[in-house]
Amino acid sequence: MNATDRTPADLLTSALAADPGRPLVTFYDDATGERVELSVATFANWVAKTANLLQGDLSMEPGDRVALLLPAHWQTAVWLLACASVGAVADVAGDPAAADVVVSGPDALEAARACRGERIALALRPLGGRFPQSPEGFLDYAVEVPGQGDRFASPYGGESALIVAGAEFSGAEVMQKAVADSAGLELTGPGSRLLSGLPYDTWEGLSAGLFAPLASGGSVVLCRNLERLDEEALAKRIDSERVTTVRRLPRPE
Repeated sequence: MNATDRTPADLLTSALAADPGRPLVTFYDDATGERVELSVATFANWVAKTANLLQGDLSMEPGDRVALLLPAHWQTAVWLLACASVGAVADVAGDPAAADVVVSGPDALEAARACRGERIALALRPLGGRFPQSPEGFLDYAVEVPGQGDRFASPYGGESALIVAGAEFSGAEVMQKAVADSAGLELTGPGSRLLSGLPYDTWEGLSAGLFAPLASGGSVVLCRNLERLDEEALAKRIDSERVTTVRRLPRPE
């Protein structure tokens, strides 16, 4: 992290300059067996393409609201940083009717139809695959994003950047909280690997699953449907992924 970093978009820019080849997000879906690893450079490329989609095709401006009806997923992490890059408000699990744009996974399409602006659908298929048939009334993210530019110059100025669980944070506040969380999460630098099985619908989940690893120079092993993994399999993953810290929901009794 550089002294001039003030927003999540700045943190990604600094990470890209420092070591573009290191892992940033490793994603598992334990319902499908999917594993995807994104380096800083690959993640930043997805963010740039998505930010260009937001600013160019969708005409988003700083302060516009994007409702994210998405689970903890590597593509959700991309959208969070893309919103930060254009200065849009990422409203996690927000009201689509109050949003300028809604971004929905396959399980929330009906709720997303309440948005009167543009609607983007994510199939959340392995390797960012598209829907077999695009949902009516939605743009398919996997169709729209590949042709977007690979670079994006962020105009972001630090206005409201994130709403989660009813709390609203500016970009600077997101960064400050993420830096403060790093110590408690035992994130001490590039060798730190945090395995998170927390959902993205709270600040704690967003911090552990993206922002704190990014702020500390570490990386995250983001696990969806982690409850399907037994303790032996979890221990093997912790070992194979060189995990240094684990955050997950308590096992049901």
